[in-house]
Amino acid sequence: MSKHVKENEKGKTIEVEFPGNEEEKSKGPSPEKDAVKKEKKASGRKEKKDWEKEYKELYDKYVRLHAEFENFKRRITKDKQEAIKFANQELIRQILPFVDNLERSLQHADESKNIDALKEGIEMTLKDFLKTLEKLGLETIPAEGEPFDPNVHEAIMQEERSDVEPNTVVQELQKGYKLHGRVIRPATVTVSTKKNS
Repeated sequence: MSKHVKENEKGKTIEVEFPGNEEEKSKGPSPEKDAVKKEKKASGRKEKKDWEKEYKELYDKYVRLHAEFENFKRRITKDKQEAIKFANQELIRQILPFVDNLERSLQHADESKNIDALKEGIEMTLKDFLKTLEKLGLETIPAEGEPFDPNVHEAIMQEERSDVEPNTVVQELQKGYKLHGRVIRPATVTVSTKKNS
């Protein structure tokens, strides 16, 4: 039994006994309780080992994935730079024959005084060159005789005319072109205005 000392209001000391506590203390820990404690410790250690193993596996996966992603980014950047660098390769390859033809024309011009033959050769080269550009998606913007359209025409002059409707393209100064439907250069034109009477 354990004793508990308590002082009352008048200053007298009272001893109170509680049964059972000392018996339990004298007995010490029971084998069942020891076994439960050991089992809990062992399972805690096992759980910790399992958790550590899972953490290491996940961390290794993360490191590998991160490295793969960095390699992927580098590869994509390199491929993009290569694509930009050689984007015009096919176009240039198709233009080279015209460069060859023009060089041959210049050689013949030095050897021959026949201007008509030289002119004919240059016209043929230009015609073939434009056909090749059309295959690549280039189209000429219609201009002369067309109503003025600020989306495809650039007016740099106006001319008073009574024979055509006002705001009509009366002269094309430089051809305009579209590539796959998108204007890459507007046609430079002269536009008609109403003649003052």
